[in-house]
Amino acid sequence: MRPCGLKPLRYPRVWLALWRVAVLSVIVVCLMPPPPLALPAGSDKIEHFLAYFVLAGSAVQLYRHGRPLQLAALGLVVMGGLVEVLQGALTATRMADPADALANTVGVIAGVSLAWTPAANLLLHLRG
Repeated sequence: MRPCGLKPLRYPRVWLALWRVAVLSVIVVCLMPPPPLALPAGSDKIEHFLAYFVLAGSAVQLYRHGRPLQLAALGLVVMGGLVEVLQGALTATRMADPADALANTVGVIAGVSLAWTPAANLLLHLRG
């Protein structure tokens, strides 16, 4: 029996667990002290976009169109904003940045947009 709202995947609980680990990993990495790298100004926006694009694109693989996918996307947008707030409130090495929250949201929108492309069911093709 597969969890409610998921596509008919071969191992739905395993895929869902992996996605949740990825979500948790993004949260943890965003709240850890940043690595001492000299990166160009604003390049972290690309990192934010890519992280949330991958999470949302993965949600497209897991969740059915409609309400399940909408709730996953909304959850990622809320998570992206909340992580920014927590960075400002809980860490001394990071700061809340509205531009990061915007990059997160744009990444979610881009990732969810995959739902209307042939790439939307790549994971289903592994079903065999």
